[in-house]
Amino acid sequence: MKVVVLVGGVGGARFLLGLKAALGLPAVGPGDGLTASEHEITAVVNTGDDIWLHGLRICPDLDTCMYTLGGGIDTERGWGRAGESWVVHAELARYSADLDWFGLGDQDLATHLVRTRMLRAGYPLSVVTAALCDRWRPGVRLLPATDDRCETHVVVTDALGGPEFLDRRAMHFQEWWIRHHAALPVSEFVLVGAELAQPAAGVREAIAGAHAVLLAPSNPVVSIGSLLAVPGIRHAVRTTPAPVIGLSPIVGGRAVRGMAEACLAAIGVACDAGAVAAHYGARCAGGILDGWLVHTGDRATVPGVAVRDVPLLMTDVAATAAMARAALDLAGLRV
Repeated sequence: MKVVVLVGGVGGARFLLGLKAALGLPAVGPGDGLTASEHEITAVVNTGDDIWLHGLRICPDLDTCMYTLGGGIDTERGWGRAGESWVVHAELARYSADLDWFGLGDQDLATHLVRTRMLRAGYPLSVVTAALCDRWRPGVRLLPATDDRCETHVVVTDALGGPEFLDRRAMHFQEWWIRHHAALPVSEFVLVGAELAQPAAGVREAIAGAHAVLLAPSNPVVSIGSLLAVPGIRHAVRTTPAPVIGLSPIVGGRAVRGMAEACLAAIGVACDAGAVAAHYGARCAGGILDGWLVHTGDRATVPGVAVRDVPLLMTDVAATAAMARAALDLAGLRV
């Protein structure tokens, strides 16, 4: 069975753990060769969060997936390395260096140093990611959405001296999200570089050859949305012969994790499982969905989209595996 999953960071990584378990693979690591060969999971990972900091290329969603599936994630935070130290970060603060709002741990820095060196040597991000995964052996093929620089930026509006004096300015999504905790009002999300970007090597082929394409319960605006904004990816999803099944990241009118409420509000979409499904749209009507899973008790009605309600809280790997099986079942696949 070939399954392609469009994923963001923490939620997407945890969903991949459950999907591996649902397919009989060890949640963490590659498993043995015989078992791993029975199924193929490809994760197409959002790169809109990627950013240059301190001269290093940081790819938060790719790294979160890689560390999570490879057994090196800090499980309490959901990002960064387990057993991390912060000596370099503390020393940068003593220098009053810029960007001290973005924490880079000492072990994590090694990943960014290797990535940056390879990128500057001319290797595309997809090749660099494969090389990094040789160390982590995630048991899933991790593909960046694009090898090109294609970053999500946020146009914010600040009130200077009162509501009659408004200042519109753009900043990287990471600054809005981490430094300002998504508190600044947003008028627009812009994917800088999208007009020149192409899907990374292997992305179109994986989607076209899948038995099922799943949308992980990731942020629909700045994770799945940024990923689909890479030219060619939305078309690949719309034209694949495989069923396309999404899992709602909204439970009971609230985002399970992160600040999706602020992102949805900024684009005029209600924080509701049905509204997010309508935002994605039915494939038969120009959207991307064939099926949509909502949490037990939630509702969604989108003509042309098959909807089922199942528990969608990723409390542990077993619960997440049940979610993944429900998505595959809705796609007509039995595991």
